[in-house]
Amino acid sequence: MRSTPHLMIYCGLAIVALSGCGRKADADGSAASSGASAPAAAASAPPAQNVGVVKVKQADVPITVEASGTVTALQSVDLRAQTTSTVAQVLVKDGQNLRKGELLFRFDDRADRAALDKARAQLARDRAAQADLERQLNRAKELKAQNFIAQNAVDTAQANFDAGQALIRSDEAAVQAAQVTVGYNELRAPISGRAGIVNVFPGSLVQANATAAPLVNIAQLDPIAVSFTVPETQLGSLLSATRAGELDVEAIVPSSARGTAPIKGRVTAVDNLVDATTGTIKVKAEFDNKTQTLWPGQYLRVRVTLRTLKGVTVVPQAAIIMRGNERSVYVVGPDNTAKLVPVQLRQAMGEQAVVEGLEATAQVVMEGKQNLRPGTPLRIQPSGGAGAAPAASGAGK
Repeated sequence: MRSTPHLMIYCGLAIVALSGCGRKADADGSAASSGASAPAAAASAPPAQNVGVVKVKQADVPITVEASGTVTALQSVDLRAQTTSTVAQVLVKDGQNLRKGELLFRFDDRADRAALDKARAQLARDRAAQADLERQLNRAKELKAQNFIAQNAVDTAQANFDAGQALIRSDEAAVQAAQVTVGYNELRAPISGRAGIVNVFPGSLVQANATAAPLVNIAQLDPIAVSFTVPETQLGSLLSATRAGELDVEAIVPSSARGTAPIKGRVTAVDNLVDATTGTIKVKAEFDNKTQTLWPGQYLRVRVTLRTLKGVTVVPQAAIIMRGNERSVYVVGPDNTAKLVPVQLRQAMGEQAVVEGLEATAQVVMEGKQNLRPGTPLRIQPSGGAGAAPAASGAGK
């Protein structure tokens, strides 16, 4: 019976030990459970995405229309002979720069000068006869005053005198016509410009024929014109721009070196009808051409500035997301996450676009947007996309 208390003590110690083991196991289990939940929570958060961003720009944007154009001379003249003769002298050279009135050709004028001398001789003879008729008229008037002759004799003398006057006027006209014919034997430049290839030589026979080959062509090179066509959809904007004042135009020569500044000119005329076959309208522009960079018949590109949008927001077109009729962009949110912002597209121009709906300080995602969802954490780096300014460059200030 004395062993009973000792037995009870042993049992109590065993229970305490077992309960301690249970608490330790619970603690270990809880720790293990909490350790397992941390990776799970970390795995549920989306990873940060690498994106390239650009700052939006605030700029004045010109609205332009580009078209293909052809250089044409403002004035171009084919010179042909106005008399049938032979070439006596050729005073113009191929490609020579000419002034208006400069002598170019002389023709054999011996026959025409002989005709002029004959007309002058006829005029002198008839003037002498007219002087005699005038004396007869005066004498008849004196005799009539003395009643020596009848009135009909005076009337006859007067009629002869008037006929002589008319004959003199005819002779004077014949002399003028002969002088004009003689003048055809000298061919002068009707305009200032550059001569083309001369097609005749001394001794060549020329004829007064409108279908004959021209002796030479003269084209005005400064100023010079460019003709081009624009789609009829741009007609309203084009006419509005011309009514507002002088409309600027730039010519870009394809063969010019990279970086060469375009040649500036102005629109001078818009055709009075739209070509129903092509749906285009013809436009003419004028350019200063003192350096003779532009040449008649040359092909080039033309850019017309219709108007300028002042202080608009500009983003790269590559940054715009298109879903049906909706347009949107991803911007960097305040918490450095992706934010989808709807925008309105006002004007597309090459690699850039004018939009509405963005703040002036917004940073637009340009590269990596295909992997984004609203709220995705971002790891930002400047964009290297074409036509975009780096976010750190200060574009848009």
